[in-house]
Amino acid sequence: MRRLAPLLIAGLLCACSRSKPVTLESSAPDAGHYAPADGVPGCTLYGEPRQTGTVPAELPELSGMAASARHPGIFWAHNDSDNDFRLYAVEDSGKVRATVTLTGATPRDVEDITVGPCAPGANAPPCLYLADTGDNFQRREQVRLYRLPEPEQLADVSLPVETLAFTYPEGPRNTESLIIDARTGRLAVITKTMDSLGEVYALDGLSPGGVGKATRLGTLRAPQEVDRLTTAASLHPSGERLLLRTYTRVWEVRRPQAQRLEELIEGQVAEVPGASQAQAEALTFTPGGKGYLMGSEFTGQPFYRTDCR
Repeated sequence: MRRLAPLLIAGLLCACSRSKPVTLESSAPDAGHYAPADGVPGCTLYGEPRQTGTVPAELPELSGMAASARHPGIFWAHNDSDNDFRLYAVEDSGKVRATVTLTGATPRDVEDITVGPCAPGANAPPCLYLADTGDNFQRREQVRLYRLPEPEQLADVSLPVETLAFTYPEGPRNTESLIIDARTGRLAVITKTMDSLGEVYALDGLSPGGVGKATRLGTLRAPQEVDRLTTAASLHPSGERLLLRTYTRVWEVRRPQAQRLEELIEGQVAEVPGASQAQAEALTFTPGGKGYLMGSEFTGQPFYRTDCR
């Protein structure tokens, strides 16, 4: 959703962080000056973002993207509030390959999507998870995820979703980022706050018909507190890297051999190549975790893809 302008956060102060930020040489270095990712799977250094296409007309308020587990070259994408409850299978060119109309729930503000195991364990079939967690005024006592098996065919269909409700122990939070650990199926959300890059909450034990409780794991902060308001996130298949997007930059949390989110979020926070986009709210690792795709609200805005150097 459209939120407070990033300029409003410039003077805010924050408490100390548990994460260990990497000190960068400048606030916006070229690709050759970003801190290398040593000891973790994936790119050691990312290249410059390149435009691959544009946001299609079907996604005027693009808010979340996730790489398909079943269909190479396909990304699942959705709009946020005040739009039809639909998923779009798109290429990074912006071409729409299929439209999935979702039934069985009435969402309020769907802000992100992730793809991962339908049940605990890496061998479970893939599901799509959508985060109906947007809450700009922090009034929702209960928020929800929606789950459905990833379609085996790319076709225009209607499919039902399961509802997985949960609450936050400290009260309502505004959240626009959803991640899943591909190794275990563990889900987590990252809040959107003007105090940091977000609080990380694990979502263990969710079930249809029940109301789970989020468990706070910690807080992520940018180096020198230079950024806030995370709008999207994506967890690397290895579980050792985590991408975060804000309105102005892209960050990566790195922790070699991290086995759980609790370990990863104590890793280094480094800036990685981003792209200037209006209302930057969508981000996902590409299949295999060798790069990432960035999108933003507004039809006709560019899709940018970043791969290894």
